Amino acid sequence: MTTTRTLLNELAPEARDRLLEHARPVRFPAGTRIFRERQHADRFWIIETGRVELDMHVPGRRNAVVDTLASGALLGCSWLMPPHIWHLGATASTEVHALEFDAQAVRELCTEDAAVGEAVFACVAAAMARRLLSARDRLLHDLMPRIAAESLAYAR
Repeated sequence: MTTTRTLLNELAPEARDRLLEHARPVRFPAGTRIFRERQHADRFWIIETGRVELDMHVPGRRNAVVDTLASGALLGCSWLMPPHIWHLGATASTEVHALEFDAQAVRELCTEDAAVGEAVFACVAAAMARRLLSARDRLLHDLMPRIAAESLAYAR
């Protein structure tokens, strides 16, 4: 699994220091709603400790959890590509300590420094791919019992 810790380790010390200039430590108590779907994505985080649930709104129901992130994970991908709107929501399921990055400043750094840009884009792409597969797996897991029940009912 590629994590943002790997991202920081892949960067040359000078590039890592430049990226970290745009970070600040933050803490989210358990139960804190970190961001909501369809809000402006103006930051992202590297989770140092704790767990965060990613969810999506399901009309008429509770939010559906699509992934759980832990130490080393990149929290937030929507900040990188326009229109910079969160596609999922996030809630701290335990107390979370993280590094919070200013998205605009990091986008500018990525434009200025190709090495930083390549590493950040690769990390975000890997995180998005993992989350897509996780959402697919959860969807299949949740749907399979219903599909099996409907198949049995149809066979009768």
